[in-house]
Amino acid sequence: MPRILLPSVVLLLFAALSLPVSGAGSPRPPNFVFILADDLGTPPVGAYGNPFYPTPNIDSLARDGIKFTAAYAACPVCSPTRAALMTGQYPARTRVTDFIAGNLFPFARLTQPEWQKFLPLSASTLAEELVTRGYATALFGKWHLARAYTGPESVAEGPDRQGFHEVFITHKPKAGADPENDTHGVGSTTARALDFLARHRDRPFFLYLPHNSIHAPVMAPRALVEKYRARPGSDRPENQAVIGAMMEILDDSVGRVLAKLDALGLRENTVVIFTGDNGGLLKDAGQAPHRGGKAQLHEGGIRVPLLIRWPGVIAAGRVSEAPPSTMDFFPTLLELAGKPAAPPAAIDGVSLAAHLRGGPAPARPAIFWHYPHYHASGDGGPAGAVRAGDWKLVEYYEHTIAKTGRAPELYNLRTDPAETKNLAVSDPARVANLLPLLAAHRAATNAQMPTLNPAYDPARAKQTGGKGAD
Repeated sequence: MPRILLPSVVLLLFAALSLPVSGAGSPRPPNFVFILADDLGTPPVGAYGNPFYPTPNIDSLARDGIKFTAAYAACPVCSPTRAALMTGQYPARTRVTDFIAGNLFPFARLTQPEWQKFLPLSASTLAEELVTRGYATALFGKWHLARAYTGPESVAEGPDRQGFHEVFITHKPKAGADPENDTHGVGSTTARALDFLARHRDRPFFLYLPHNSIHAPVMAPRALVEKYRARPGSDRPENQAVIGAMMEILDDSVGRVLAKLDALGLRENTVVIFTGDNGGLLKDAGQAPHRGGKAQLHEGGIRVPLLIRWPGVIAAGRVSEAPPSTMDFFPTLLELAGKPAAPPAAIDGVSLAAHLRGGPAPARPAIFWHYPHYHASGDGGPAGAVRAGDWKLVEYYEHTIAKTGRAPELYNLRTDPAETKNLAVSDPARVANLLPLLAAHRAATNAQMPTLNPAYDPARAKQTGGKGAD
């Protein structure tokens, strides 16, 4: 069941103003700067091995902190991942399972479920939890958890109603926008972030910077794009000159935030987290070495960068093969703040706090994905997936429900991280063991499933009947 938040903004603000910054004689809890890039898998981040994309400031987080080599987004599209970050719950549990407002596919083989198209105010968010612990909170950038994409209709479910004291929402640009004019809002959000840091240097803070970059439409200043077109390797499908320019702008933003923390004397007591909400869009750039991309449950759609820096606590230069997921940030940050989430709360994430401090990775039998939707960039239709140890299984719901479409796929990510060898036929016993795990996950989270579509028309199956703001 969803957890209950404070019933009104008045009570929320009262809690923020009345609670002390820290107890008498107790050390100040760490600050949190959480930078979320849009549609960013691992390929455009230099620390993950592609020299075409120099990202020195982002890479410094790996050099000075910990790099996770197998981090995952909770969903292959954005809104569910963002809901998972805010709640610590799987998208199946919140029922925010597609980007808001999603696409209708009225003639597809399956009918998509009536899913939750905004984050309910009854959900207790990470920001609200940190407010009760004395934190100042801010969101500058993309929210995408309201019923509408832009105001005024989106105000009712805005971040200011979900625990954020300061809010500045930006959106992806229109296709015809001028690329010379900060089209993705990186400059405007960064300026507000620097100001927020300066004004809140004397109390714990949670600064959430969810950028619209590098989401399509991909665009950047022309001179910067030409710089990357001239780089060796720009003809390769995974090396896209415009994305290179966009990554340089994003990296510069990260550098400005890190420099501000240093200038304010906040470096040592600030946890900086950099990650992505899902993999990159294949039509914009290949996701090598991973298979697939955004809206797909192959690694290219869900594998994301995760770099975390906390000087003096996280040893510099650490590399972890642990497979964290977006839900884990909720319990991790609350534990690092000094007060873990209440035990009765329905939290699917596991805390990484001890692991960040040098301990072993948390025990985790499996990680799950549930995406019961069609997407224009998808592959195979509605699907679910599970990773248990080195093994990953993808289940396509058309096959499960309609007995057609793609059969389950099985991969060993240790020996075949690019998912080139489907082992389902040669190892049916493992498939038979993993399919019930997925079914149990759906039952435990009360997941919604698609159903047979009586209006199915194979000639029009890919036709959409409504367009949301992905």
